[in-house]
Amino acid sequence: MTSFTADPAHLRSVLGHFATGVVAITGIDPDTGQPTGLAANSFTSVSLDPPLVAFCAAATSTSWPRVRAAGCYAISILSEAQEPVSRRLAASGADKCAGIDWTPSPSGAPVVAGSLAWVEAELDTEHPAGDHTIVVSRVRHLHSSDLDPLVFFRGRYGRVR
Repeated sequence: MTSFTADPAHLRSVLGHFATGVVAITGIDPDTGQPTGLAANSFTSVSLDPPLVAFCAAATSTSWPRVRAAGCYAISILSEAQEPVSRRLAASGADKCAGIDWTPSPSGAPVVAGSLAWVEAELDTEHPAGDHTIVVSRVRHLHSSDLDPLVFFRGRYGRVR
């Protein structure tokens, strides 16, 4: 197999042509008892039987280990009005969930209020993949609404219409 090296900025630009939704992945930090989370646009359905979904977390993320430690977490699919939530969760630093309204999932994971849909999940497997970790999660509960999605395309937030 021939080796290929891509300029990271060019790779990001080309792959940015694939429009994605944005999710908030949140859990209750067992050390603090407070919500913690991260934003991702790499979210996908994996399997219907068993019910599995996946997302990617940066290998350098300090938030994903805290969410993982919660055991049960929520994946909130953000609606078009929730760009500020995505920006807040994508930023570095502690207490990223401060000021974000949420309600508990059936098992108590923080579901971002006003989300298009949500999935309550628990870790199934993790796979190291370059500078990220592919996180496969088993679905425990889920819910959807009729809101419009927050879309990420070419490095910017947008909407479907």
